Amino acid sequence: MAVPMSIVLMGVLAVPSHAEAPLRFGGSMAMTGRYSALGQNALRGAKLCVKQTNDEGGLLGRKVELTIEDDQSQPAKAASIYQGFLGGKKVDAVISPYSSPITNAVAAVTDKYRVPMVACCAATSSIIRKYKYLFQFTSPAEGYLQGLIDIAAKRGLKTIVVIHQDGIFPKATAQGAIRFAEKKGLKILLVEAYPKGAANLGPLLARIRKLDPDVIAAATYFEDAVAISRALRNMDVNPKMFGVTVGGDLPKFYRELGSSAEYVYVPTKWVPELVTMRAGGLVPVARQYPGAKEFVEAHRKEFPGADLSYQTVEGYGACRILVEAARHAGSLDADRIRDILLKMKTNTAFGAFSLDEDGVQIGHKILMFQWQDGKKAMVWPEELAADRPRFPTPPWNKR
Repeated sequence: MAVPMSIVLMGVLAVPSHAEAPLRFGGSMAMTGRYSALGQNALRGAKLCVKQTNDEGGLLGRKVELTIEDDQSQPAKAASIYQGFLGGKKVDAVISPYSSPITNAVAAVTDKYRVPMVACCAATSSIIRKYKYLFQFTSPAEGYLQGLIDIAAKRGLKTIVVIHQDGIFPKATAQGAIRFAEKKGLKILLVEAYPKGAANLGPLLARIRKLDPDVIAAATYFEDAVAISRALRNMDVNPKMFGVTVGGDLPKFYRELGSSAEYVYVPTKWVPELVTMRAGGLVPVARQYPGAKEFVEAHRKEFPGADLSYQTVEGYGACRILVEAARHAGSLDADRIRDILLKMKTNTAFGAFSLDEDGVQIGHKILMFQWQDGKKAMVWPEELAADRPRFPTPPWNKR
């Protein structure tokens, strides 16, 4: 049986008449290290969730306190933090860290203590399936590049190269891209992993230039998304379509690359522009993303001038889902919350939420935008596309 609910509540719950000790939420987040920019975005979302929960009267009749420690973008450090929280019974519930590798390390601890964790930012589905009390809020990595490939196939492109950083999330993203490409009839010319922190992508891109693919699909984090985009220009590699993944949606991606970011396709799970976006009146965006407008306004008020990305609303939405599950359960009992989460079917400020029997997200859908004149132009899926792709990408010498 579905458990429908709105994630942004407009009412205010009754404040308890007697003072009780607050519920303690704990977790780690990448505040320094390689994931720090995105981790801090997610953390602001979680903080906003806790503030709103308290503004509504708290959870289970008690206020919520949030304690976050810096995991320095290190899985082992994060696992140690959660062990300290749960082994010492210092917290009543947890929020999730940023990234698949760190979530994987942490989930071994939370499962041991039977504490439910809604993973805001772990897109690798194989991780979710390993643990009983881990639930995926974000979209699975395997679908990130579906839009790029769908656009390419509909425009008659024939060949593709898939490259990815050597890690569990990028590999899963690349595997999904391969499956979509095969399904759409694109010929795969090369699938290649490159090491983390690769300083010299020249040999790989030289091989790609010789293959001359129609499409280059790169499963990236921020640093390599920038490095590959820059190297394509420097080496005069000219695919008709080029897409990156994580990091390509950040404003600093365009700030660092300038015109070299033009025409780049980037999957995204959510953009602030959804609150005003319309596609000829075809799709009631407000119904698919209820509370998105209120979330954007609240974030801008609470964190003026701060970066707002899909990681922010992931951190917010995952926390809100956990809060709502606990409210419906009437407690923090792990098995009651688990049952509710697995039955929950709802639309949130982030989009649709529903899980399969293993806790893998099956409701939320990826979007695809293209950088056009320094702005994010939503180009896929068609029913939400407010803009058209600029196709094909012109050669560097004609830009």
